[in-house]
Amino acid sequence: MTQQSGAMEDHLYTYLLEKGTREEPLLRNLRDETAKDPMARMQISPEQGQFMKFMVSLLQPRKIVEVGTFTGYSSLCMALASDDSCLITTCDLDENWTSVAKRYWQQAGVDHKIHLKLGQALDSLDELLETGHTGSFDLAFLDADKENYPAYYEKLKKLLKLGGVLFIDNVFWGGKVADPTDNTEPTQGVRKLNDLLHQDVDMEISMIPISDGLTLAKKIR
Repeated sequence: MTQQSGAMEDHLYTYLLEKGTREEPLLRNLRDETAKDPMARMQISPEQGQFMKFMVSLLQPRKIVEVGTFTGYSSLCMALASDDSCLITTCDLDENWTSVAKRYWQQAGVDHKIHLKLGQALDSLDELLETGHTGSFDLAFLDADKENYPAYYEKLKKLLKLGGVLFIDNVFWGGKVADPTDNTEPTQGVRKLNDLLHQDVDMEISMIPISDGLTLAKKIR
């Protein structure tokens, strides 16, 4: 979800984008095209994309799994920051959105590094678990339907190797997670996941106020 980081005033946020990011023209083009979509708010912000690129270049993952492709901005960021030995498996249900993603992957010359699994993401993750990928992924990114966040988390945790890192988007959910009067299914899903992570001693966690809240979790046992 695109939401500028923290409570920044517009002039400071503009400065952040100008001085704190190095957004390739192709990424900017994708962001501009996606902005015309009624669901454009689902795209991550450019400063979050920059942060993810930095983390990928730092961690040098060989296997990445993503839940929630949308129009491909996050997967393109990760692909651009990784070398040719990296394979990104990304899961989504929508052919229209992912057709945009595939077009930009091809333009960037990184489509050989990205494998799209179309269908229900829970089924796609189960297929990975059933075909020998348990404990083999270096990095995972979760940014999909919030109702299923707890279920996605349990499966992604199994797919991660020891020392693997999980990024989880929208953990603030527009502030709704801290509103006791909001008990809608998406809010309950994010809130339950945040509770699970806080209590899970197998994971080292850091929740950071970038965009709509991003949690980093490292599998330590």
